[in-house]
Amino acid sequence: MSIFKEASLEFLNGLSKGTMAEQIGIEITGIGEDYLKGRMPVDRRTVQPYGILHGGASAALAETLGSIAGTMTLDPAKEYCVGMEINANHIRSVRSGFVFGTARPIHLGKTTQVWEIKIEDESQRLVCISRLTLAVLKR
Repeated sequence: MSIFKEASLEFLNGLSKGTMAEQIGIEITGIGEDYLKGRMPVDRRTVQPYGILHGGASAALAETLGSIAGTMTLDPAKEYCVGMEINANHIRSVRSGFVFGTARPIHLGKTTQVWEIKIEDESQRLVCISRLTLAVLKR
């Protein structure tokens, strides 16, 4: 049984219209029983001056995936979630192509959620591992 409320990839990708996620090319690519997947290009929008993936772009991918996943576990008529804290360990550099993130819950509480987001390169090598804490707020 899925932890997520019903949502299509089209709907989830539509949430990013007009946001930073859209500007840097983040796309939601898959929903599983307990995970959300997405990808981001490694290009002029997401690299730093040395031509490698910017750590802030990895953090943006992680927070986007974790926040959307967290939102999908809630009743949107009653609650929503916002980021409280994020950390990211950058393991490997990437110069081109795409990176792929997978968000999985560590804790789904009434007032907080904690998500782990693993970001991998096209060869499925770990690029970044992140932990995101979300506050669950009442509407």
